[in-house]
Amino acid sequence: METIELNKVTELKTTILEGTLAVFNQKGIKFTMDDIAKTLNISKKTIYTVFDDKESLFTAMVDFLFDSIKESEEEVLRDDSLNTLEKIRKILGVMPEGYKNIDFRQLYLLRDKYPHIYAKVEERLETGWENTIELLEKGMTEGVVRKVNIPIIKMMLEASLEQFFQRDILIRNDINYLEALDEVVGVIVDGIAVKD
Repeated sequence: METIELNKVTELKTTILEGTLAVFNQKGIKFTMDDIAKTLNISKKTIYTVFDDKESLFTAMVDFLFDSIKESEEEVLRDDSLNTLEKIRKILGVMPEGYKNIDFRQLYLLRDKYPHIYAKVEERLETGWENTIELLEKGMTEGVVRKVNIPIIKMMLEASLEQFFQRDILIRNDINYLEALDEVVGVIVDGIAVKD
């Protein structure tokens, strides 16, 4: 009985988080709990049974998104049709299929309005690099990646993403997040790839 109840709560939490991402995509960080309830056709009271407030919901959304990105990274790693360099390119720019249309450019507003949530975004950007590091090392061993200082590559990507989330540079230049991410990944991977 408790397992069924736990599954329902987990399912409800996932539904709310997916709904929050959809509302975030439409309204940016100015979304309200009413917006989420309306989108999901549930009561605000139901949302509050899972999340205490907007900030806890937003924090959970950040973890949910980054956990989904990690799941997508695992799919890249398991894809035997890709060579090491292709895996490096994909893993550096991985984005779950369902989130490719989300406007992450609005995240730059978090720094001032929700510093705790912004700190969570920074923490998630700076951790979980083990798979990427292993791929870079494998690429160097195979000779498809030139000898590079991995902490520098990590810092370059982190710094680029953090700038996307700290400033309105993407919005001012009408560049969507995925285009910007693809450009940064291309510069990094093309810069470390061994040329024939």
